[in-house]
Amino acid sequence: MAEAAVDRSSKSGLGPAGKPFSTFERLVAWRYLRARRKEAFISVIAGFSFVGIMLGVATLIIVMAVMNGFRTELVSRILGINGHMIVQPVDGPFTDYPVLSSKLAGVPGVKMALPLVEGQVLASAQAGGSTGALVRGARAEDLTKLKTVSDNIKSGDMVGYASGDGVLIGSRMADQLGLRVGDLITLTSPDGDITPMGVSPRIKSYKISGLFEIGMSEYDSSIIFMPLEEAQLYFNAEGLVQSIELFVDNPDDIDDLRPKVEEAAGRQIAITDWRQRNQTFFSALQVERNVMFMILTLIVLVAALNIISGLIMLVKDKGSDIAILRTMGASAGAIMRIFFMTGAAIGIVGTIAGVLLGVLVCVNIESVRQFFSWISGTVLFNPQVYFLSQLPAEMDLSETISIVAMALTLSFIATIFPAWRASRLDPVQALRYE
Repeated sequence: MAEAAVDRSSKSGLGPAGKPFSTFERLVAWRYLRARRKEAFISVIAGFSFVGIMLGVATLIIVMAVMNGFRTELVSRILGINGHMIVQPVDGPFTDYPVLSSKLAGVPGVKMALPLVEGQVLASAQAGGSTGALVRGARAEDLTKLKTVSDNIKSGDMVGYASGDGVLIGSRMADQLGLRVGDLITLTSPDGDITPMGVSPRIKSYKISGLFEIGMSEYDSSIIFMPLEEAQLYFNAEGLVQSIELFVDNPDDIDDLRPKVEEAAGRQIAITDWRQRNQTFFSALQVERNVMFMILTLIVLVAALNIISGLIMLVKDKGSDIAILRTMGASAGAIMRIFFMTGAAIGIVGTIAGVLLGVLVCVNIESVRQFFSWISGTVLFNPQVYFLSQLPAEMDLSETISIVAMALTLSFIATIFPAWRASRLDPVQALRYE
C-alpha cells in the first residue's frame, strides 16, 4: 500500500520529503481512512468515533438551542404581560394615578405605564367547577396597547371590556371551567363588605367578553382582566391603584431608568424590576444551561478518546508501512502529519455532520416533537408542566461556533499522541510491529 502511494505521488512530482501537508501526505492519510477487509475492526472504531462526534455535536447544538429558546420564550411571555418596572407607593396610595402614569410614560425609554388593581379570587362557573385566579384591573386603552393580550384574543373581542360590562379570561381557565364567550363567571373575594358579623366574602358574576391565549399555560389558566373602575369597586379600592407597571424599550437598561423614573414621580416610590421578581427562576435556568453544556461535552470527549484507540491500533497495524516510508525518506514530521490528518479528518467530518444534523433538527424541532409524541403515544413537552404550548429552539451563532471549536479542539488533541507515537518509530522498530 505504501509503495503504491509513493509511486502515485512520485508520478505527480511529489515525494515523501515534500512540503508539510503535501499531496503525498494527504494521499497516504486518505488511504488509511479507507477500510480494507483485514482492517475491519479499526474501521469500526473509526466509525464509532465519527458517529459519537456527530451525535455529540448535534446533541449539544439541539439542547442549547432548546434551552435558549425556552428562556427567550419565557422572558418574552413573562415580561409581555408583567411590567419591566413595578412602581409602588411609599407615602400613601396612588390616588393621582392618571397624572402620575402620564408622567412616568413620558420618561425617555418607557413605552407604557399601566395602573393596576390586583387581587386573588375564586373563579367558578354556574355549571360547577372552580379554580383560583388573579384579577388584574386595567384600563381598556392600556390593555389595548398591551399587545401580548390584545393581539391574542382567541375568541370574542374587547368591546364588552371597553364598555365596562365584561371581563377577559384565559383560554385554559375557560376550558377548565367549561366556559365560553357570553357565559357568566362568578368571582368570590375574601375581602368583601364589613358587616356587624365581620367581613363577608364578596361574590359577583361577570359576563365573559373574550378569551385570550398568551401561550404560557400558567397565565392562560389563572389570570382574569377586569375593567379598572369595576376592579376598584370589587376590591374596595375606589379612586386608587396599588401599583403602576412600566414597560420599557430595553429591559436590560433598567438600572439607567431608575433615577429618571424616581425624578419624574416627584414623590417617594418603591421600584422593583423584572430581574428581582424572577431572579431565582432565571438563575436556575442559567445554572441548568451551564451544567447541561458540561455534561453533554463528555459525549464529544468520549468520541475523541475513541479516535485515540483507533489510531493507536492503526499505527500498530501499519508498522511495516511506516518502516517503508521512513526508509524511502519520509521524515518523522511527515509520518506524524499523516496520522494526524487521518484522525483529524474523523473529527472534522463528524463535526460538520453534527452541525448539519443539529441545524436540521432545530429548524424542525416542533415537527420532531410531534413525531416522537405520535410514536410514543404520550405528550412530550407537556404545556401544563413546561408552561409553553410548543417546543422552542433558538440557535445562537456564537454558541454554535464555540461548540464547533470545542469539538475540533478535542479531536485534534486526541490525534496528537498516536501521531507522535507513529513518528517516533524507526524502521527497525516499526517492522517489529508486524
